[in-house]
Amino acid sequence: MQNEYTHQPNSKSDASNDIETLEAEVRDAIAHGSHIQETVYRLTLKAMNAQHINIESLGRIITAVMQGVHDGATQQLQRAANQTQNTKSQITEGIAGLDSALADFAEASKLAVEEVAGQAKKFSDTELKRTRSDLESLESLFLETLHHTATTAQGMIADILLDLSHHAKNTGTIVGSQLKETLAIFTQQIASVGHSQLETGISLAQKTADFVNKIAEGVLSGIKDQSKTDHSH
Repeated sequence: MQNEYTHQPNSKSDASNDIETLEAEVRDAIAHGSHIQETVYRLTLKAMNAQHINIESLGRIITAVMQGVHDGATQQLQRAANQTQNTKSQITEGIAGLDSALADFAEASKLAVEEVAGQAKKFSDTELKRTRSDLESLESLFLETLHHTATTAQGMIADILLDLSHHAKNTGTIVGSQLKETLAIFTQQIASVGHSQLETGISLAQKTADFVNKIAEGVLSGIKDQSKTDHSH
């Protein structure tokens, strides 16, 4: 089961290329684009869908998006030093797009567990517990990467990122809000000992990736519109 949850050896170079492409596309979006939040959100979901997702690959995705936001904002400021408010807006939207995409990953994990539970099945306890552990650290990984990017930035960009970092820690994040709901479902599934529940033959990672793909393609928009979680995109 473990090998389904990590990169295959021959896919490492592809994964590295995916991450480099993600960083470059986010950088260009911040520096030159419009609809930043939506763009970063879509790019992040696309990167998740392109590889087997675990906490390490999510960390690489978060870092690449943060670096892209930083570098794109730096480029924009170099072109127009008087665009302070615009740069702050671009950075804020970029971080919000990443936050929303991470929340959708957490939601995809919840939907995957709920779907098999509805079929009187469950994923293996080993995978459920490992994934719950990963999810428990996801918000802190997001916040730590944001704070690290802020501390390594300079000037006005550092100030903006630090403000966003403090604000996120004090008021919470979109992903943090979704994780409360997701982790409750995981805990419930791990605790369930119903004899009617047979272990499903597919991996939670793959089923989650399927739901990430459906969210990215807008297939689940009806379900998401009815949910109480507002992702503001």
